[in-house]
Amino acid sequence: MLAPTSKERVEMISKQAKGFIYLVSSLGVTGMRDNITTDLKGIVEMIKTYTDTPVCIGFGIHTKEQVTEYSSYADGVIVGSAIVNRVKQFKDQANEEIYNFCSEMVSGLKK
Repeated sequence: MLAPTSKERVEMISKQAKGFIYLVSSLGVTGMRDNITTDLKGIVEMIKTYTDTPVCIGFGIHTKEQVTEYSSYADGVIVGSAIVNRVKQFKDQANEEIYNFCSEMVSGLKK
């Protein structure tokens, strides 16, 4: 995991990372955010100067538009809390809602 405030440690973390790098989109606790102002593209570009390890952006991602934007320069986008919230809201009937939501998110991925 790499936080937006980790700029001094990007090289060290990037060179040691295995699997993928989880780039935290913004400070605070996880959950949906409407406005993410972090220079994620710049951070992804910096990481990519040190490693070929895939970079995925997570924390607060919950719209197709966010998926479209972030997948244009990151290797992946992580959606977690938005799915958990649907399980909480729809309980035993969450399957179809989650399927529809995930289908919408996937439709925003770069081709």
